Amino acid sequence: MSAEMMPLLTKALGETIYMVIVSMAISTAIGVPLGVLLHVTGKGEILDAPMVNRTVGAVVNAVRSIPFIILMVAIIPLTRLIVGSAIGTTAAMVPLVIASVPFIGRQVETSLREVPHGLIEAALAMGATPMQIITRVLLPESMPGIVSQLTTVIIALVGESAMAGAIGGGGLGDLAIRYGYQRFRPDIMIATVVILIVLVQLVQFAGNSLAARLNKR
Repeated sequence: MSAEMMPLLTKALGETIYMVIVSMAISTAIGVPLGVLLHVTGKGEILDAPMVNRTVGAVVNAVRSIPFIILMVAIIPLTRLIVGSAIGTTAAMVPLVIASVPFIGRQVETSLREVPHGLIEAALAMGATPMQIITRVLLPESMPGIVSQLTTVIIALVGESAMAGAIGGGGLGDLAIRYGYQRFRPDIMIATVVILIVLVQLVQFAGNSLAARLNKR
């Protein structure tokens, strides 16, 4: 690979990391409470509310069923409304967040279900409020599972951020398409693939290590 491509590769890597970190932070801030809501409003749970659970669940399932490439195109007007443009790294984060929030919500819900119901019953017997049960029982007990699930989401975001390059979202995907595919540069294609593989491996290692450290069982 020629030396003049290195600055472009470095810039594209920085854009990808920026997209993933910011999108993940926003998605987690929304998705974790969403997952908690889906769990606690389920049948027989501490805030049993079937109508709320079914309504929120239907919306989550609807968004999750939309392929990411279609979602990116479908919400272009919304992206323009939020960031003022449908092209660029910042614009790409809008569909990334919308796609990730329901995914995180379902993953968190799954992790919360693994908390032994006896712990919740014990907390209720001691007079704990629903919020105390959520913050002192459900989330702490399920944290290793949640971290593992969030690691999976980050890896998915890395792949989706590369896909965002198809519509000018910047990052490694954009570099691979414009310089690798359109200019017939297989070395650029190979370099971007290798970097993405290394990035995913690092994320998986970090996520596994953190989950293992949080697991007190």
